[in-house]
Amino acid sequence: KLFFTDYGNAAKVERCDMDGMNRTWIVDSKIEQPTALALDLINKYVYWLDIYLESVEVVDYQGRRRQTITKGRQIRHLCGLTVFENYLYTINSDDFSILRINRYNGTDAQALARLDDAKEIRVYQKRTQAAVRSHACEADPYGMPGGCSHVCLLSTSHKARTCRCRTGFILGSDGRSCK
Repeated sequence: KLFFTDYGNAAKVERCDMDGMNRTWIVDSKIEQPTALALDLINKYVYWLDIYLESVEVVDYQGRRRQTITKGRQIRHLCGLTVFENYLYTINSDDFSILRINRYNGTDAQALARLDDAKEIRVYQKRTQAAVRSHACEADPYGMPGGCSHVCLLSTSHKARTCRCRTGFILGSDGRSCK
């Protein structure tokens, strides 16, 4: 799945399949300017910053069990968000400090370090990397991903895929080749 925020006409947190299909709103009320998003891949939670409402909130992948982690004026200065173990990590855009916040109750907010001009943050750790299994976009005997001549996108599951073409090309009637 792909998770993303939008604060155009109606602010929301959404998810869809990797090919853009099955787009679903998971948060569409009491939300104004969601500007950063982080996933807890293990427990299947979505965290986001709302700089207008000055809050950090969380829901499960279906949009249930919504909770506010923390609220306050300091939120409007945050950008970027990632989750690791018991904490959320974000950047304070005023002084470019990395902040650590307890993700269960919003306490223990602590500045850890400064990074000049930082606007995004990510944590990479072996446990959070999904195990690779066979999938529909694996290279075929001719080296084409999922048998697609240009781009292969996973669809509703790891066994389904959609072929797409690079800009300037159109997908052929076979659903795999680009012309």
